[in-house]
Amino acid sequence: MAQLTAAVRRLSDRYRQESPASAPLMGSATDVLAYAAYRMPATYAACRAALSFLPPDVAVSSVLDLGGGTGAVAWAADSLWPGARTTIAEQVPAARSLGVELATDGPAVTALPWQLGMPLDVTADLVAASYVLSELTEAQQDSLVSLALSQARSAVLVIEPGTPGGYRRILRVRSRVLDAGWQIAAPCPHASECPLVSPDWCHFAVRVARSALHRQIKGGDLSYEDEKFSYLLAVAPDVAVPPAASRVLRHPVKRKGLVELTLCRPDGSAGREIVSKKQGSRYRSAREVAWGDEFA
Repeated sequence: MAQLTAAVRRLSDRYRQESPASAPLMGSATDVLAYAAYRMPATYAACRAALSFLPPDVAVSSVLDLGGGTGAVAWAADSLWPGARTTIAEQVPAARSLGVELATDGPAVTALPWQLGMPLDVTADLVAASYVLSELTEAQQDSLVSLALSQARSAVLVIEPGTPGGYRRILRVRSRVLDAGWQIAAPCPHASECPLVSPDWCHFAVRVARSALHRQIKGGDLSYEDEKFSYLLAVAPDVAVPPAASRVLRHPVKRKGLVELTLCRPDGSAGREIVSKKQGSRYRSAREVAWGDEFA
């Protein structure tokens, strides 16, 4: 247990770094086990939350997970599209093996050895890269995004930590996606320049239940933690995208008779909006909406 705890501490420190990695994040079998216990649940939750905004016209029966670790994306995809087959492209053998083993009674998974720069013969309806860009140089990040776009038939998902650095990397992905003619499905309701101004940044959160093992190796008492993440979900030019709604950028502030929302809007603006009880159904919707949701 002491080895797992130390490995979790190393992984946690690495996730907070903003510089390219000189070696794989998971350097040993212990690191892989620590990742599965500590990071896999949070990655699953963030991926599932983001993928829930994929347009309904997109059918997902195959997924390619670039740098997929132990297969969190496969579980997220299977929860939304049961039976979807995921190919995990991962350079660490122990992570590939554990991903396949964990999926024995779960999602359909195939794992293949891969690292950035190697060609891939696999295409898929959805290509994902979660918490990978922070380990790469900017040139490598661009190469990974180009690869994802070239291998995806319908959609691409990129997720990074919900930090200012993660947000900046997502903005870089956003520019490349738009330059390639793809459409943004979420979270942005527009293709204009991001309206947020530093020190503000676009990020979201999802609550993750902690297992007893998770609490033990993290030294935490709470039965949950909030995973903060930034993401971009893009779809191919020929995919039908529903009319955009505003995106809720912060926890709604609810007071008697009113709700204060911070919104990113389809017209490219962002800011506060007060919804009062006098607005009827709009007020009732505002009472139910959460951080990260769409708001018509």
